[in-house]
Amino acid sequence: MKDTVIKEILGALLTQLNLPFDSIAVHEDPTEGFTRVDITSSNASRIIGWHGETLNSLQHLLKSILRAKEKLEKSPFLVVDVDGYRREQEDKVRRMAEQKADFVRRTGSRVALAPMSPYFRRIVHLHIASSPAMQDLTSESIGEGDYRQVVLKMKSGKGPAVGEELSPVMADATPKGEGFENLDV
Repeated sequence: MKDTVIKEILGALLTQLNLPFDSIAVHEDPTEGFTRVDITSSNASRIIGWHGETLNSLQHLLKSILRAKEKLEKSPFLVVDVDGYRREQEDKVRRMAEQKADFVRRTGSRVALAPMSPYFRRIVHLHIASSPAMQDLTSESIGEGDYRQVVLKMKSGKGPAVGEELSPVMADATPKGEGFENLDV
């Protein structure tokens, strides 16, 4: 997909919605398997919206318009970011997974992370699978719809048997002030 098409469509959307922006950059990363669209803005909070809702809507609109305009079979896998907001959210999810991984190693129990969007679940699965320090762990998604969550467990099979109750999300194990309580997942 051409970078100029993405920039033109997103620029027109932002202009029509009266959302101020300075520049748009498109980066294709074959290792991550998606295209990242970075917006620079002097008023990023207007583009982000409440817990990322405006940004999510812009991303959805951009993907839909691109699919129709380029006559694609399915929507392209794009991630729209503004002033590093999404990258920060991705880092928080990875840190949360690492904290829960330490708990799983210490106790041998499996643990369920808080329900999160498909995008953030994918970030966790990829982080667990690709991180050399986490090769002793595996992850899976369970649940339905908005309540779908990632479960971390040891590969060795140590811990509760299949069907046993999962440990609850470890709210007490998360240090206060880390920002997880405001994670837009």
